[in-house]
Amino acid sequence: MQCMEVWGGSQLTSRGVEMGGLDVWVYSKPYGTAQRGGDVYYASSCATGRISRLLLADVSGHGNAVAATAADLRTLMRRFVNRLDQAEFVRLLNQQFIALSQAATFATAVVSTFFAPSRRLTVCNAGHPRPFLYRAAERQWNFLGQDSLGQDDDGTNSKSKPQNIPLGLLALAEYEQFDVELEPGDCLVSYTDALVESSDADGEMLGENGLLRIMRLLGDVEPQKLIETLLTEIVERYPENLSKDDVTVMVVRASGQQPRHPFKEMLKARLRFAGSLIRGLNPWAERPPLPDFNLANIGGAIVPALARRWRARGTRSEPPAA
Repeated sequence: MQCMEVWGGSQLTSRGVEMGGLDVWVYSKPYGTAQRGGDVYYASSCATGRISRLLLADVSGHGNAVAATAADLRTLMRRFVNRLDQAEFVRLLNQQFIALSQAATFATAVVSTFFAPSRRLTVCNAGHPRPFLYRAAERQWNFLGQDSLGQDDDGTNSKSKPQNIPLGLLALAEYEQFDVELEPGDCLVSYTDALVESSDADGEMLGENGLLRIMRLLGDVEPQKLIETLLTEIVERYPENLSKDDVTVMVVRASGQQPRHPFKEMLKARLRFAGSLIRGLNPWAERPPLPDFNLANIGGAIVPALARRWRARGTRSEPPAA
């Protein structure tokens, strides 16, 4: 995937893309014979290839109305393509759907941002089914999440505002984020609710737990074959599975590769960035994709690397146990 590029939409697709430190595969099929569905997927890469952003949203409704919403989401993805901090992006996503609330439009979504130098993935879940995380070292699938997010010691919610609800329901909603460090070979699977609303062989709804059980039963499957294997397994369990809604699955694998782009591609990315800055001089034009000049973005590549080296050095210096 080229730098300063946004790829995706709401149309039928089955495609893999290579990003900075990540390999990504997306399968999306709109309901019935529709050209576009309510599932929206996007991937973006910043001007240097270090920052990758992934969005999977399940928007209420179908057809042309959702297609217009998908176009608006692409515009937001372009605006924040160079921003490491995704908090404002999620906040504006919510505002976008609040503005569409008269049309009863809302969405569940998973937004994630990967910073290749530190291998840090920042995740925000807005009312969406929980993704699954595969740790290569443990060879085990589990839910990706934070058990005690926003809770006090007694287990009660410490926040006064509603948290992590679908986008477009409340303007004052807060969206928590958490970080996870991905090692090479680790995988993340996000999906829309057609999978969890499918039935098991006994006719009972799978739900998140049933889907996790299937993921674990599949065993070690190559990431590029995981989507096909998973969907085949679900369809074979019950005749009507995956036939009544849009279906989208996104598989992300940490490759361990640092971004390396040819000089010609980097030059094109910088020219695209410069062009966006020039167009941004027009007050009615789309805002340019400026980076966030904060410590996380500037020092994000240095601090984690030094910390890992310090930990490794400390381990080596420890005396052997008696």
